[in-house]
Amino acid sequence: MSEKQHPIRIIGVGHQFRGDDAVGLIVAQRLRAVCPPGVTIVEAQTDGAALMETWAEADEVIIIDAVQSGARPGTLHRFNAHQQPMPVHCFGCSTHGFNVAEAIELARTLDRLPPRLIVYGIEGATFEIGQAVSPAVLASAEELAERLADELIGR
Repeated sequence: MSEKQHPIRIIGVGHQFRGDDAVGLIVAQRLRAVCPPGVTIVEAQTDGAALMETWAEADEVIIIDAVQSGARPGTLHRFNAHQQPMPVHCFGCSTHGFNVAEAIELARTLDRLPPRLIVYGIEGATFEIGQAVSPAVLASAEELAERLADELIGR
């Protein structure tokens, strides 16, 4: 499968120096070494407004970002953007000027969603500058990376 035939884009969103906010980047880095041809890995440290350009022309997009909903740190949330509106309040912890959920809802309004868009949110605990990723969040990142790798390799 070539990237042109069935482009799949995995976008890890976050800031590497803000504690658990780095979790999307960590999952993207883990997947980069194991993903099959046809899968593009992107580490996005920019705001959500740029996401529409990042996923342009992809058939399938998977976004990974930190969330803060009040659940236990490390809790994995999965959202299918075509089946439900994005819970904007969960992505409010983002350090980005325009968060992932807001970007997706804007794209929905503009009819610019990719044909398939799945968002994984990993519940974070600390988002302070200079903090390390918490152990529960790191464990969830490793689990999600393994799950996505198995899913992508098995296609």
